Amino acid sequence: MTPVLETRALETTTPVLELDDVALSYRGSAAPVVRDVSLTVRAGHSLALVGESGAGKTTLLRLLLGLARPTAGTVRFDGEPLALRDREQMRRFRRGVQCVFQDPYSSLDPRRRVGAIVAEPLRSLGIADRRTAAPKVAEALERVGLPADAARRYPHEFSGGQRQRIAIARATVCEPRVLLADEPVSALDVTTRVKIVDLLAELKQERGLTLVMVSHDLSVVASLCERTAVLERGGVVEQGDTARVLGDPAHPYTRRLVDSVPRLPG
Repeated sequence: MTPVLETRALETTTPVLELDDVALSYRGSAAPVVRDVSLTVRAGHSLALVGESGAGKTTLLRLLLGLARPTAGTVRFDGEPLALRDREQMRRFRRGVQCVFQDPYSSLDPRRRVGAIVAEPLRSLGIADRRTAAPKVAEALERVGLPADAARRYPHEFSGGQRQRIAIARATVCEPRVLLADEPVSALDVTTRVKIVDLLAELKQERGLTLVMVSHDLSVVASLCERTAVLERGGVVEQGDTARVLGDPAHPYTRRLVDSVPRLPG
């Protein structure tokens, strides 16, 4: 087998991110926040983490981002255990895995112009300097539907939906392989929410992004994610193809989640 074919075979068989029997307990806590969680994120695919508040979704996202260290089990990146003290691995990881946070109002520094905010990953990862970052920033802004002159303005000059587009531009400017999204549309009105969901779907298809998303909104999950994992009290109670999990749930907790979605009277 040629090296190219070997690489393609590796990409096909090796998950880009993986949790293997992961648990996390905070100091002084009587019970773990998450326990015995195993999840696989394959390149080019999408996974939703759903459940009630306090189920452990955001904690799992922090583990996948390398922002927290599990007290048991292993987090893997490209098949290798994620070592937070390995600078070379973490540089590759930070370039390959980026995040969009829930609140576009608090995730953008109001004192900096949009161009500097979007360029920050390029500079911190050593991809570009101030001069060479400018065209990459303009391209990223255009990709999310914002004009290039947005780079000269401040976050407060934009609407909530536009700010979330800025956050997505910042997360995708360094061409990551994986985008982790923590409730990316929950702070937006319904019309804007639809537009941001459409943008994420477009980026996923055109850029080949792998998407992991935390969401309470099952309609967003059904639109964007091929697989869904349902969490209850820190553990995964059900996971599989989204159409099956949401359309014909096997676990009582999943059925309660699905039944709790408001429906228009017939």
